[in-house]
Amino acid sequence: MTTQLDDTICAIATPIGEGGIGIVRVSGPDALRLASKIVLLRRGGNLEEMKSHQLYLAAVTLLAEGAEDRDLSQHGTKQLDEALVVSMRAPHSYTGEDVVEIHCHGGGIILATVCDALIRSGARIAEPGEFTRRAFLHGRLDLTQAEAVLDTIRATTTMSLLMAQEQLKGSLSEKVEQMRKEFIHVLAHLEAGLDFVEDDIIFLEQQELKSVLESINRDLTRLLATSEEGRIIREGVVTVIIGRPNAGKSSLLNALLDTSRAIVSAVPGTTRDVIEETVNVEGILLRLLDTAGIREAGDEIEEEGIRRTTEAREHAELVLLIIDGSRDLSDADGHILKSCSHKKHVVVLNKSDLPGKTICEADIMSILDECEMEDEQALRTKVVSISAKTGDGLDQLRTMIRQVVLGPRLESQDSVLVTRLRHKQAFVSAQESVANALIAIEEDLSGDCVAVDLRAALSSLGEITGSVSTDDILDQIFAEFCIGK
Repeated sequence: MTTQLDDTICAIATPIGEGGIGIVRVSGPDALRLASKIVLLRRGGNLEEMKSHQLYLAAVTLLAEGAEDRDLSQHGTKQLDEALVVSMRAPHSYTGEDVVEIHCHGGGIILATVCDALIRSGARIAEPGEFTRRAFLHGRLDLTQAEAVLDTIRATTTMSLLMAQEQLKGSLSEKVEQMRKEFIHVLAHLEAGLDFVEDDIIFLEQQELKSVLESINRDLTRLLATSEEGRIIREGVVTVIIGRPNAGKSSLLNALLDTSRAIVSAVPGTTRDVIEETVNVEGILLRLLDTAGIREAGDEIEEEGIRRTTEAREHAELVLLIIDGSRDLSDADGHILKSCSHKKHVVVLNKSDLPGKTICEADIMSILDECEMEDEQALRTKVVSISAKTGDGLDQLRTMIRQVVLGPRLESQDSVLVTRLRHKQAFVSAQESVANALIAIEEDLSGDCVAVDLRAALSSLGEITGSVSTDDILDQIFAEFCIGK
């Protein structure tokens, strides 16, 4: 991607397809002049003279060939559309540059023709994410906020939207900047002490230096502890529904989706392939996989379905194990339960609406005791009785899913969450540098050695917000965006 800022870019800023309104965005030093070539204000006057941040009614026109002035009465001048036009003067715009937005009717031909007219007037089509990249380069956003723009667009639950908005407001940036200031403060004292080493002047006592770094290390540990929760809220959880044939797996899928997505039949083995859907469960996006029932395969197709079930289980982050609660607990149920014990799981006793054998939580736990699970893992095991047919117990199941997925941090006490792998890797790198600095202090190494590690930590934190960045990092981040954003 180019990083030049001396040209003017344009793009359609709304999704492709028919709609009531479509927006073409123009940004750059010549945005007003180029937009003036195709926009004719109904009130008269020049587009470059209109007030910033006010909407004006205008005709979007194609200038007649050979004509010097835009005039709809002039032979050959074509009106493409009637639109509302707004200018946002630098630096008070999204990109920090002069920006013009043309709000047309939302037809694909209209918007494409307007863009084409702007390009012929001297603009160029924007690359993916280039508007947001310019906002970053002009200091309007840092990198975490730029990423939050994309997360806001892609949010699939209220929780992921709120988390993206916290990032966009700068909550993570502020935390990172606070730590960077502490590093800079410590480095300043260290380096001043090095400058006056011959005078035997100590600007920062060793114990004080150690205390500051240990405090920063605790902050880094707390932030890294949120990374799994942040990833789950942002990306969702791959969840597989498994169990014996006719236990009610497809019925549960339909109940959670509140629609008839999977075929339900009293005939065992109806589901032969993996069915994938997404559902919002108490603010968490579940990527649900309904699978074939696990049993001895009757034919090649069913055997392939069971193989895919096993594969899905191994890649799943959460397992919903469905057991027919109206029947006795079988050896096959126990075998499936043991195969899931190493994963986050919820045991769902289905068919509570039917009379018959009632399997209790103690029965489930007795099987899990044979797996030699760690105490913490055993405590995470949740058992819930439901009826996928009537909906009884589904609310309790949703709550349990949330508890199992998020663990002890059921409700974030801190709005600052680490949401991306890039951020996590940078925090891990910074923490490693702090650990090395603390070792250097313990071993009474020179201030130079400590300073080297602290500069490395400072650089790692700078990569998060973009105070330290390369074109490769920027290209990777903004390549996720679509054109017009």
